[in-house]
Amino acid sequence: MSKENQINYRPVVFQDASSDFAILTRSTISTKDTIKWEDGNEYPLVRMEVTSASHPFFTGQQNILDAEGRVDRFRKKYGR
Repeated sequence: MSKENQINYRPVVFQDASSDFAILTRSTISTKDTIKWEDGNEYPLVRMEVTSASHPFFTGQQNILDAEGRVDRFRKKYGR
């Protein structure tokens, strides 16, 4: 296998944009950003919008919608 066909499998930090959660793992994803990790080394950084640290399903902070619809609540409130 030639060098240009080899996969660049290396340590990468994935960081949640909305929380302090970050994890160092291995990946082939390409990125130009870097971050200094807890061990003092610098690693490629991938910023994530949603991770298990911020997703409502995993955090238990899921919004539960009312069983009543908007029209029913309006009618109940104003007696129509």
